[in-house]
Amino acid sequence: MAFAVEYYHPKVLADIEAWPVDVLAAYARLVELLMEHGPNLRLPHSRSMGDGLFELRPHGRSGIGRAMYCFLLGRRVVVVHAFIKKTQQTPDKELKIARKRVKELQHG
Repeated sequence: MAFAVEYYHPKVLADIEAWPVDVLAAYARLVELLMEHGPNLRLPHSRSMGDGLFELRPHGRSGIGRAMYCFLLGRRVVVVHAFIKKTQQTPDKELKIARKRVKELQHG
């Protein structure tokens, strides 16, 4: 059975839809893989960030996107935060937002 992908808030989906076309196409392909493989999806497509947070790693000629997500009961994947990377390392500010949202989802 496949995993269902949901979004924490409509703004998260809107942020992703505003990405450059090539990064958005890579994201769409990775979401299909995520729906099929769930937590078995690994590098270079996905990476664990610890404490139940994972990142989807789409990239294209025009940039690098990151979609932070977690798994919930019922084979659900919730994308909690998304952004275009401007530096090599994931900014602490972006990680804090994603971790806060994962805690809200996991602990009500």
